[in-house]
Amino acid sequence: MPSFKNFDSGKLWGRRRLLQVGLGGVALAGTAGGYHWLNQRTRQQVRVPPLPTDTPTYGNGINPMQTLRDFDYGTVKQENGRTVREFRIIAGTSPLQLNSAVSYITWNYNGRVPGPTLRAREGDRIRVLFLNQGGHAHTMHFHGIHAAGMDGVRPVSNGKAFIYEFDAVPYGLHLYHCHIAPVSRHIGKGLHGMLIIDPKEGRPPADEIVLVMNAYDIKDNQRNELYAFNGLPHYYMRHPIPIYQHQLVRLYLLNMVEFDPVLTFHIHANFFRVYPTGMVLKPTHEADVITMGTAERHILEFAYSYPGKYMFHPHQDAIAEAGCMGMFEVIPQNT
Repeated sequence: MPSFKNFDSGKLWGRRRLLQVGLGGVALAGTAGGYHWLNQRTRQQVRVPPLPTDTPTYGNGINPMQTLRDFDYGTVKQENGRTVREFRIIAGTSPLQLNSAVSYITWNYNGRVPGPTLRAREGDRIRVLFLNQGGHAHTMHFHGIHAAGMDGVRPVSNGKAFIYEFDAVPYGLHLYHCHIAPVSRHIGKGLHGMLIIDPKEGRPPADEIVLVMNAYDIKDNQRNELYAFNGLPHYYMRHPIPIYQHQLVRLYLLNMVEFDPVLTFHIHANFFRVYPTGMVLKPTHEADVITMGTAERHILEFAYSYPGKYMFHPHQDAIAEAGCMGMFEVIPQNT
């Protein structure tokens, strides 16, 4: 997995060293302030089951069980009276064992597919220190609102660095990905991740989990052969996601599948409330199936009334059977 061990002294991220590796520029402006927004609306207790400790990574930089609830809030700084969240991202290359027969070379952020789930509060200043060690030109293009110079379309050569800096607006569920042509290849190889911007007033407490749908064009023919949630095919079928009975679950769902125009997402024996793009504070409707194009994302909320194991998957059976399928294991409330 990529490491900052050679750069932690500040040599890379100091002004002089950044110029040496090809720093492009930094945008300045915005508003923010200090905060403690998690669970600020209520002190209601959230029950989160302990994660299984014996689940494999198959070469991924993070265990997919950890990916579910792993949120990177960055290094928090106060600069001129405002809150800045600083993230360090390295683009790299590493093999991923997709199944017993297929080892796939991924292009990735911080040695993992999907990349880190970055998280901030509405109005924060986001600063991403990006170093490209991937062997190809790469970038980070963020969905949201920012200046043209921060749009992530200018190539960052191998061995070079760039600082992306912008305000955390608007609140919602967003994403980032490489924007070097062919974009579908760079995304499909693993260069994508999620960006969550929480509203200033926060959201009600819940067991929050992340699912990113992605796919692999193994034969390099612009057709996907394998599909996955959080990087590894069939992972959550073999290792169901534990959640508690009657506990509100907030699912951050992102579709990053290239070459297939749309995917659906379905949960068994339940319905979810839909917050489109996470940009509303009240749900627009309820459903048990939702249709999503590439890069489309939503916040879904639900709770299970009965214990047991329940499947979730796209309702395109061929895609589900090719790896994009999993299960929730609902643990009895009195456990």
